[in-house]
Amino acid sequence: MKAMRWILTGAIVVSLVTPLGAQAADKTTKYRVYQNNKILVEMSDYEQAKAYAQQYKNSYVEDISSRNWLWNNFPRYQVFQYDATLPEWTFSTLEAAITEARRWGHASVRDLQSGGWAWNNYPKYRVYQGDNTLSGWEFLTFDEAKNEARKWRHSHILDLNSNTWIWDNISDADKKQMRAGKGIYQVYQGTTTDNSWNFAYLEDAVAKAVQLKGSSIVRASDNKVIYQNEIRYKVYQNDVFLSEFVSLADAQAYAARWAHSEISLDGKIIWSNYPYYQVLQNNSLIGDFNTIPKALEYAKNYSNTTIRTLDRKVIWDNLRKLQYWGWTGSSAAATVQAQAAATTGLDVVSPTYFQLMDATGKVDDKSDAATVELLKKQGFTVYPLINNQFNAQLTTAFLADQGAVDRFIKQIVDKAAQLKVDGLNLDFESLDGKDRERFSAFVKKFADAARQKKLNVSIDLPRGSIKWNAKTAFDHEKLASYVDYVVIMAYDQHYKGSTEPGSVSGLPWAEQGVIEFLSYGIPRDKLIMGIPYYVRDWTLDAAGKLVANKTVLLKDIPKLMTEKKAVKTWDNEFKQYRVEYTENGQKHVFWLEDHDTVKQRLGIAHKYDLAGVAAWRLGYDTPELWNMMLQEK
Repeated sequence: MKAMRWILTGAIVVSLVTPLGAQAADKTTKYRVYQNNKILVEMSDYEQAKAYAQQYKNSYVEDISSRNWLWNNFPRYQVFQYDATLPEWTFSTLEAAITEARRWGHASVRDLQSGGWAWNNYPKYRVYQGDNTLSGWEFLTFDEAKNEARKWRHSHILDLNSNTWIWDNISDADKKQMRAGKGIYQVYQGTTTDNSWNFAYLEDAVAKAVQLKGSSIVRASDNKVIYQNEIRYKVYQNDVFLSEFVSLADAQAYAARWAHSEISLDGKIIWSNYPYYQVLQNNSLIGDFNTIPKALEYAKNYSNTTIRTLDRKVIWDNLRKLQYWGWTGSSAAATVQAQAAATTGLDVVSPTYFQLMDATGKVDDKSDAATVELLKKQGFTVYPLINNQFNAQLTTAFLADQGAVDRFIKQIVDKAAQLKVDGLNLDFESLDGKDRERFSAFVKKFADAARQKKLNVSIDLPRGSIKWNAKTAFDHEKLASYVDYVVIMAYDQHYKGSTEPGSVSGLPWAEQGVIEFLSYGIPRDKLIMGIPYYVRDWTLDAAGKLVANKTVLLKDIPKLMTEKKAVKTWDNEFKQYRVEYTENGQKHVFWLEDHDTVKQRLGIAHKYDLAGVAAWRLGYDTPELWNMMLQEK
């Protein structure tokens, strides 16, 4: 929808000389709070953002302009039992992690900022009484094992890193007596054995078994395996087997020599030095890092990247793409369908379907159910536009009649729900400044009614100026709190009624408009920046006086420039090319809109991390323009 000029009351004129210091405080959101990669809120104050983030686990405060993390509470340590962990087993301090890990056997604490373990209680010693042991007779220290073993007669201790017999409380006399008995322990290596591998005394059998990898000792009375010299720990690098070990300590020492290595115990990955933070581009791994700052530094150099943890939880991404909106004006159904079909990457189509007819709230309804159905089948989101004929007197009378307001809202919301559209685009322009409060109340009532029907609401607001917007009918901050999207009409800097020629939307002027809208506290993910697909061709007489102007569509500009042998020169004020040609003795001038200026406007939207852009309008464009825009999305 094309922006028109709104009524300047006397109050507005006065406000033009309001001192700059009297302006409202800058409420631009500078900080964004996330939980993992989900945006929770935007705020202008860092301390408030931090306090809000502290309510959530795995949260952080991001500086919006740089996307650097200023604060986070992501855990540094994680507890595992074998290869299993729980969501609550993450901690910010090693002490807290160890306290939890001590409650479990075969537990470890991983430092997420470095490879391997920071602590573990995998047992190093096992106690036996004779040839029997219990599950609770595994110990981390030799002293703990010895304290338990001393409670029992004829007990001994095995060192689990070598499976060797290292201590016992069996007297020499008892050992001599047992050796003189019948052989009851048979040593096997796999399925191989020998008559000489039969022993009456268990210590002798263990001594032999230690010499044989993969060996076991079987008790003859019941054929039960009572000892194994297993090679249980296997080391892999990038899922490729490297070596295997009897000793966990030896396996760790070996695995630490290689990047991206793991230790497997009975098929469970119990140790790993894989970096915890992985950077992916388009789902392909392009780097991994031990710390979040390093991962961020790397990821921000690439588009379409995500940072995820080793357990595949995404904590950051730059996948946010601009939404592309396109108005169609009051085009016929077939035209709307053709215009939308000619685009690439367009998300939202906004045909002008509803108009305020009179002060009683009567609605001029030009909606077309078949077009809506077709657009939705093609994947478009549909937000029909509602306008007020850009008539200030009509709108003043309408807003003063609450019965008319209620009738108008009900008709449109009910019809929108019947059409099964996704939302509504409210485009009330040229309002009288004295209607500020009534217009805000109307928008709130409209948005509330729409949400009851599960409809989103967007509102179009003129670029204006922060110096005097407070005197217009548009209370930006309040209106933004009611709706889902705010569309800034960042065009018509110079319009049909201007007294001097100039750009429809100089790039610095458009960018400053975005900055001002953000200063009202409007969240970035609500703000859509309008972009023009047209220019205004200004006609000057021989004396350089402005005599006329007309609209030229973006798609028609190349042909016009060729036919008129137009000359372009750079205009640093508007950051656009100034184009001039002569026709019928009169000079013509306009400021160029082309692929490059549209690309720069998309750059502004990306720079300020806006939700998207909205084009006035479809049909003024070319398929090639949309191909370029798709690449910049």
